[in-house]
Amino acid sequence: MLTRARSALARLAFPVVAVVALLALVTPAPAAAQKQTVVIYTAIENEQIAEYKKAYEKTLPNVEVKMLRFSTGDISARFMAEKDNMQADVIWGIGATNVLQFKNAGLLEPYAPKGLARIQPLFRDKANPPSWVAMDIYMSAFCFNTETGKKHNLPKPTSWADLTNPVYKGHVVMPNPASSGTGYLSVASVLQRLGEAEGWKYLDALDKNIAEYTKSGSKPCKDAAAGERAVGVSFEYVALEMKKKGAPVEMVLPKEGSGYEIEANALTKKGAKNPAAKQFLDWAISDESLKLVSQFFAAVSVPGFPVPEGLPKDISKVVYKNDFDWSAKNRDRILAEWQKRYAK
Repeated sequence: MLTRARSALARLAFPVVAVVALLALVTPAPAAAQKQTVVIYTAIENEQIAEYKKAYEKTLPNVEVKMLRFSTGDISARFMAEKDNMQADVIWGIGATNVLQFKNAGLLEPYAPKGLARIQPLFRDKANPPSWVAMDIYMSAFCFNTETGKKHNLPKPTSWADLTNPVYKGHVVMPNPASSGTGYLSVASVLQRLGEAEGWKYLDALDKNIAEYTKSGSKPCKDAAAGERAVGVSFEYVALEMKKKGAPVEMVLPKEGSGYEIEANALTKKGAKNPAAKQFLDWAISDESLKLVSQFFAAVSVPGFPVPEGLPKDISKVVYKNDFDWSAKNRDRILAEWQKRYAK
């Protein structure tokens, strides 16, 4: 009798187990385990993104990042054009000058990421909560190819003034400020330092020596590294990177002062309701993220990180101050004047 009872229980147990297994297959996973998508627009260099990607994918396993990367001018134009049908949730590593334009156009949602109290005042919007928070400073720098210079009997330039010397005619390449944040920071810095009247005179003289205006801010230095040009007006990260790779390039920080810009992050109006967007922005100013950023730049938004070898320990001694509000408010006017004078 007992044996028959156990046998009957065994027959009953099988279908129960089968049903449980079947339910496990068809029942959806908890919402918390499902990935949330965040669409990010950025102008950060591809080589840097590859390093950051390893970190955020490990730290934010529930976030699926869809990244669109273009030069600053192109990504900014796209974002502004999409204002009535916004696609981006997050702006990441776009020049503060452009991000201020986004704020003034009403395209951003104020957000205070975790760890905001650690951020130095220069690296954040003055409003509370801020519309943008930045990660680092990048500076204009010249890349001088010593071999190409020797071939054409060219001295190493040490200043902005040197670049107008007729000896450099056809040997200088510079980014187009309409498409490149690096190009715009260089132009805006010249106009602020000299005043607009003298600044445009200087740019007229510089234009006589320019072989090409490139779309990308990093391309002039890469061209110089390849020996295609003797001098590339670019920014310090690319100069150091080309030198590390063995190119015969010297980085020059012009003695009058380098123009500079800060790479800023922001939450868009579309991203305001996306928890993954806020998670990413929290990560972007975390110690983990800024430790990676500090491998590329001399100044990051939280003090205390080591400065990469080859860069100045105190950048306040090598940069010319940038009035970001002025740069943002006058950007369209400056670019229109630049195009009228130099677009070919």
